[in-house]
Amino acid sequence: MLLKNGHVFPVEGEDFFGDIRISKNVIAGVGKDLEALPKEEIIDCTGLNIYPGMVEAHCHLGMEESSIRMEGNDVNEMSDPLTPQVRGIDGCYILDESVKNAREAGITCVAAGPGSANVVGGTFVCYKTNGKCIDDAIVQENIAMKAAFGENPKRVYQDSKIKTRMNIAALLRNLLFKTKEYMEKKESGKDVPFNMQYEAMIPVLKKEMPLKCHTHRSDDILTAIRIGKEFDLDLTLDHVTDGAIIVDKIKESGYPCIVGPAFTHKSKYELKAKSFKTPKVMKEHGILFSITTDSPVVPQEYLPICAALSVKEGLSGKDAIEAITLSPAKILKISDRVGSIKVGKDADLIVCTSSLLDPQNEIKNVFIDGKQIN
Repeated sequence: MLLKNGHVFPVEGEDFFGDIRISKNVIAGVGKDLEALPKEEIIDCTGLNIYPGMVEAHCHLGMEESSIRMEGNDVNEMSDPLTPQVRGIDGCYILDESVKNAREAGITCVAAGPGSANVVGGTFVCYKTNGKCIDDAIVQENIAMKAAFGENPKRVYQDSKIKTRMNIAALLRNLLFKTKEYMEKKESGKDVPFNMQYEAMIPVLKKEMPLKCHTHRSDDILTAIRIGKEFDLDLTLDHVTDGAIIVDKIKESGYPCIVGPAFTHKSKYELKAKSFKTPKVMKEHGILFSITTDSPVVPQEYLPICAALSVKEGLSGKDAIEAITLSPAKILKISDRVGSIKVGKDADLIVCTSSLLDPQNEIKNVFIDGKQIN
């Protein structure tokens, strides 16, 4: 298949007028005046823009279903503050209409998983927003382990196990210490009883899986950084509502940030500093960041609107596009597959009438793994 004569925005590199070849499920050619192969299907994109599929690094898409209450809500396993053994893939319903809405809007790849009720909530799954079976849509099954600091676990467990932020940090540290002890005994050849929680946490300690840290307020961001450094963890700072206040500390930590959602009401004290200006501050300090909807907090299809509102507050249009394509792919460590238009990458593409940041932009075609889905 050959997409011909489009205005191509590859993200990695300058935009140009030209062509994109799709072979099977990957991008096989990018350039000007590509010659059609015998019997190759040609799609004329004259007057249209072509972007890579958008990527969401933090959401709960498919885990809290539309038009249904508890029967379709599998976001938070609120039976215990420590549930690393649960997996987002087991609670994700890919046939929900919210996934369809995201796909048709050009969000082609997402990382979805447990919410922030628990100190440790379980693993996120990274998947393409197409198909009938989550197992067939997976990019990476256990892409991150969710952790949460601050108000949410305090509120959920205030009548039982958590009264203070101190205990949130202590519960996480204790789990990490016990996992380390368990891992070291196993590796030394000792016979240790199987523990599903510790088994789930071993990849975190080995830096094979990042700890995905829900942090809004500055003190919670700093606690996450502190624990990350104590245990030499790979982690991401998610939401970072107070990020601009302590941006130097975030920069020093070296951890990437997933910023947002800012397109909401300030529903709790932790959101007091919520602003679409934060992405610009992150960019100015050279911090790798992406923009999030935290879907369903903001519907997933409004990811480009969130990016556009950051442009209104000073972020460049180019950087805003990158924050919803290549940057989240880099944070998820899947940029070898998605996030930009480049030979060898998955053929996840958007063909549309205007900029992704234009609210009147009309999506003409979406391709996922080389298949035209609308």
